[in-house]
Amino acid sequence: MAAVKPGADVAGKWARVTPQRAEDYKMGVMSPRTPWAAAARAATDRYKSGVTEGIARDAFGKGIQAAGDAKWQRKAVEKGPTRFAEGVSLSAADYQAGVQPYLDTIAATTLPPRFAKGDPRNVARVAAISAALRKRKTG
Repeated sequence: MAAVKPGADVAGKWARVTPQRAEDYKMGVMSPRTPWAAAARAATDRYKSGVTEGIARDAFGKGIQAAGDAKWQRKAVEKGPTRFAEGVSLSAADYQAGVQPYLDTIAATTLPPRFAKGDPRNVARVAAISAALRKRKTG
């Protein structure tokens, strides 16, 4: 039988040592062996295969079942608020770049006339925007 350290010892060392590797993480991101986009494109078939295999064995559902609500909620509360706030702050320019084409589409959409509040004909205004956004996304 192979000798292994207790899980608590392994996890303790991981928690103690890994945070000190933040600069190594950053250096790896700044100088990858293969550019991320090229490597990701090259992995498209492996991605499809892995996702298909995961679906076949219900990995997603089993993972949810194994984690449960308590773990999800604990982790979300412990890590989420600070990461959420920082992520939003750092992403304003990317958010604008992503949403701007859709805002432009809405602005360029000619809407039918507005009727009195509650008039069912007002739904045509929503339908016009919905159709324009769908065309923008798919066309």
